[in-house]
Amino acid sequence: MIPPLREKLYEVLQAVAPLIGSICVLQFTVVHAPPGLFLQFLFGSLLAVAGMILLFVGIEVGIVPMGRYVGAELPKRRSLALILVVAFSIGFATTVPEPDVLVLADQVEHASRGAISSSSTIHAIALGVGVLAALATARIVLGWSMRGMLAAGYAIAIVLALFAPRELVSLAFDGGSVTTGVLSGPVIIALALGVSSVLGGRSAVSDGFGVVGFASVGPMLIILVVGILRS
Repeated sequence: MIPPLREKLYEVLQAVAPLIGSICVLQFTVVHAPPGLFLQFLFGSLLAVAGMILLFVGIEVGIVPMGRYVGAELPKRRSLALILVVAFSIGFATTVPEPDVLVLADQVEHASRGAISSSSTIHAIALGVGVLAALATARIVLGWSMRGMLAAGYAIAIVLALFAPRELVSLAFDGGSVTTGVLSGPVIIALALGVSSVLGGRSAVSDGFGVVGFASVGPMLIILVVGILRS
């Protein structure tokens, strides 16, 4: 087996084995789900493990190195506008297929009985991540304080939550939490690390990280603002 595949197999099995084991114990002691449903669970778990392995290997081998290279090349073009456009595009594009976002969007559409479509939830979250990822990347270039930006972002979100429809407040904060997934998180971090690595006076730790945390505020703000405008 290819070394990266072997490593990811062990990592994924360590991560999902407790969950699968717990469900199996419940099945034979408490729940007693129909055999067909339990077999579906086992088959679905097998597919999930295989998919996670391939996803993690693909991200580590190809996507993250490319993201870091792009981030390192952008400052050399000496165009802040270009950096903002690329950061927004990557933030948006990696959030749309994010598994956690897709699951949340489907659950929201089901719970709202179609009143809030899954596509509108996905694009609202992706738009928020894209905008805030661009601002966070600009922070690295311009030397802005991450503490101040985080404080301002969450303060605005809290104020907006006071005026937004109650049913959208929970969705807004859940939308922020699902953005830091297996796809968007590593790519955005790689981009930020690439940018910070070629700028003099920048630290990979203090400047390269924090972008995902700040970008997660974006979906909260977008969803809350949309809720206020529609109410």
